[in-house]
Amino acid sequence: MKKTLLLVLAIVLCLGLIAGCSSANNDDTAQSNGTIEMVYVNWAEGVAMTNLAAVILEDKMNYEVNMTMADVAPTFTSLADGDSDVFMDAWLPNTHKNYMEEYKDDIETLGVNYTGCALGFVVPTYVDVDSIADLKGKESEFDGKIIGIDAGAGMMGQAQTAIDELGLDMDLVASGEAGMITTLDKAYNNKENIVVTGWKPHWMFGKYDLKVLTDEDEFFGSSEEIRTVARKGFTEDYPEVAEFLGKFEMDDEHLSSLELAIENSDNDPKDVAREWMSDNEDYVNAWLK
Repeated sequence: MKKTLLLVLAIVLCLGLIAGCSSANNDDTAQSNGTIEMVYVNWAEGVAMTNLAAVILEDKMNYEVNMTMADVAPTFTSLADGDSDVFMDAWLPNTHKNYMEEYKDDIETLGVNYTGCALGFVVPTYVDVDSIADLKGKESEFDGKIIGIDAGAGMMGQAQTAIDELGLDMDLVASGEAGMITTLDKAYNNKENIVVTGWKPHWMFGKYDLKVLTDEDEFFGSSEEIRTVARKGFTEDYPEVAEFLGKFEMDDEHLSSLELAIENSDNDPKDVAREWMSDNEDYVNAWLK
């Protein structure tokens, strides 16, 4: 009788352990609807929107999100190869036109997340030039340099075309966004002349008094919009996420406030985006209806 009782207890304990393990596995599965691989370029608007989308996916839609920073060229390559799922900073129809045409069979567009972009040569308002053509003959006043961003960015090619076609005696210096901002900040504080490659939306227009030089020849194209793009087949694999990202669109006021919050904080951008989301629940929830 004693042996039988011990055997029964052992069986009950084993069954309990199996049920517990099964329940834990089910709980783990329930916690995530899948993993989304997001890639972004280290540009202010891309950092802001990607981190915000990531915390929405994690906190409100039960997805895991991995974020990878890369330059523009490998970003599009990773989408085309299926190594990444989503990129939220495709400037079209001009800046990233070549990449979209090259990978048109391997990339799909989910939606427009920002309209009314402006990009080109940017100077402080105290600088006595108003158009790109005004730079001709004044190159020495800018030390013969135009401070650019990363070499693979589409606007760097457009900038070089403007320099070549106008015959400007200036070198285009690739320095990345952070390097460009650092150089701009130093020149601005010293009231020195400087030309940088810049764009809106960007928090620097809120921090500094700047102007985009008139581009009569449309070297930088006409007005653009920012689109969210994904690898081919993403909508079929993650229809719920694709629908959300298709509705994700920010206006100047909200995007600028998010960009500045991230720029002015020492915390992780994801934590800042999470706090911003909490303060703007109604705005965010409209994308989830």
